[in-house]
Formats: sequence, structure tokens, C-alpha cells
Amino acid sequence: MIKTKKSDQTRQRILDTGRSLVLRHGFSGVGLSRILSESGVPKGSFYYYFASKEAFGTAMLADYVEGYLTRVDALIAGPGQAGDKLDSFWDAWLSQSSAPGIASACLVVKLGSEVADLSDPMRDTLDQGVDALVNRIAQLLRHGAQDGSVRALDDPETTARMLYAKWLGAAVLAKLARSDAPLRMARAETSAQLSPTRDQLPT
Repeated sequence: MIKTKKSDQTRQRILDTGRSLVLRHGFSGVGLSRILSESGVPKGSFYYYFASKEAFGTAMLADYVEGYLTRVDALIAGPGQAGDKLDSFWDAWLSQSSAPGIASACLVVKLGSEVADLSDPMRDTLDQGVDALVNRIAQLLRHGAQDGSVRALDDPETTARMLYAKWLGAAVLAKLARSDAPLRMARAETSAQLSPTRDQLPT
């Protein structure tokens, strides 16, 4: 078993603590002193791990994206038809009795608008993460058309991007309304849109 170095563990603790705080208060609303205090790390040690708060934010987002895509890759590689995997992905956006949903912990929802104006490195990290996720959704749409679990689409890539935009918008509306109704509407609409039994429109 590979043993993680203490410095790597400390760096990860700062990232995890920072993400939790940023999800609640936004990036600009959380100072380094609070992140370090709640991480149990001396203030003077911060610059050993990160060159600046922006560097920390970029690393935090990269860590978030990596973990997110790893979970999606595991879903794609698992058993079952592509349509079932997509259903599992959409369902994961909604809170369950045992755990909060993706929407409640999504840093794209929380920080997308903020970091777009604040930091190009942070914006690029989120943008590239979104592109990677959209590519994986498009992959499942193509596989679903092949195994018959998703209706055939003329342009899976564009559909994947628009589906993600729909869910992202629903997540924002759900935060504003403090209700998962927008997410449930997105879920029903997505199912209808991708159903293999949906009547094909004339081209």
C-alpha cells in the first residue's frame, strides 16, 4: 500500500476544508485565515502549499473536477445499459434521504459566475471540467443509441451540452427557491427527451 506523505495529507486537508467553506460562503467570502484555522494549519505554512489564494482556488477546483470525473468514469465503466447509467447520473443531482445531491455541492453552480470575473486560471479549470463532463455525457448518449436504451440523436455532443445547461440552470433555480422542484422538472423533461420510445420528429 502506498503511504501518503504528511505534507500531501495536509495539503488535501486544506483543499477539503476550503471547499466546504467556499460552498457555504463563496470564494471571495472566505479568507485564508479562516481556511487555515479550520484546517488546523499554521498561517505561515500556507505558502508552502500554495503560492496565492488564487493558486489555492485553482487547485481546489482541479481537485473537485478530478474527483467528480473519477466518479462519472466509474459509472460509465460499470455494468448496465447506458440509459440506466444516465438515469443514475441525473438521479444523483437530487438529494436523497441518505445524502445530499450533486446540485447542493456543485462548485460550478456556486462559483461559475463569481470566478468567471475573478480569475482566469479558476475559470479555465471549471470550463475544462465542464467540457470533460459533457464529453462523457455525449459518450453515454452514443452508447445508449447503440444498445437501444436512449433514442438516437443527430448530435449527441450538442444534446449533452444542452442537457448539462438545463441541469445547471435547474440547480440554480433550486437554490433560489430552496426547493428541489426545478430539479424534479428537469428530471422528468430529460427522461421524456431521451426515451427510446419517443416519437421521432420529421427531419
